[in-house]
Amino acid sequence: MAMLQFRPIPEIVSIDACTSRQVAARSVPIPAISSSDLLDDLLATLFIPVMFKPANAVQIKVSIDEIQPQVWRRLVLPIDWNLQHLHLGIQAAFNWWNYHLYEFRIGGLRYGDIEVLTEDATDDDPRVFDQTEVRLLDFEEGSVFSYNYDFGDGWRHTVAVEEFLTLAPSPKQGSCIAGERARPPEDVGGVSGYERFLEIIADKEDPEYTETIRWCGGYFDPEWLDLAVVDKDLRNALRSSNGACTNQNPNPCPRNELDEVQDRRLEGI
Repeated sequence: MAMLQFRPIPEIVSIDACTSRQVAARSVPIPAISSSDLLDDLLATLFIPVMFKPANAVQIKVSIDEIQPQVWRRLVLPIDWNLQHLHLGIQAAFNWWNYHLYEFRIGGLRYGDIEVLTEDATDDDPRVFDQTEVRLLDFEEGSVFSYNYDFGDGWRHTVAVEEFLTLAPSPKQGSCIAGERARPPEDVGGVSGYERFLEIIADKEDPEYTETIRWCGGYFDPEWLDLAVVDKDLRNALRSSNGACTNQNPNPCPRNELDEVQDRRLEGI
């Protein structure tokens, strides 16, 4: 009977031995990777997408230039607001009446309502870019730019982007979380007119006191700020077609009377 023949069993080589031979053949060092390193990498891959949440709000500080003590507001706004929304938010936060022209100056460029700002423009005027094309999420922390309101009085506001936030739930309206002092009355004549206005109402013996105090509605406190009222106005800023507020006390004087008083005041400056 023929004997069964078996193929010889190949030598069993350990994985470590194979690795050593491959390394020796290629002369390529293999870095030592511990099991803890592999575990850390795995956990990072699994949990980073879950733990990271993108910002949905931005905190900014808006202050009126050239007035001391400073008049300012700290606002928390939805990150998807554009510059037109920001305009309405600033109007509400400071109780401006939103009946004058405005613009933003960012990095030397001019942003605003193109149709309105170019209506009487000349070839020498800088180009106006669409305010709706820039959103708050386009800025970086630390960015600073200007918001100019009322080209006659020339109220320049400095807007500083302080911090991007992740809030729950995502904000739908703006909020005012801090601030100090009342803004100057509309049509008071800019910084110099406001300084003269404060001098007059502080001195009952001033010849212009009676007329001026009547012009401002009978009372004006430059230190006034009701944060709850300001916050309410800001939350409703986008609900009004013209951005005008209803909760902070407005100046009751008719427009033609404002003009007459202002003209007489400017004659004496």
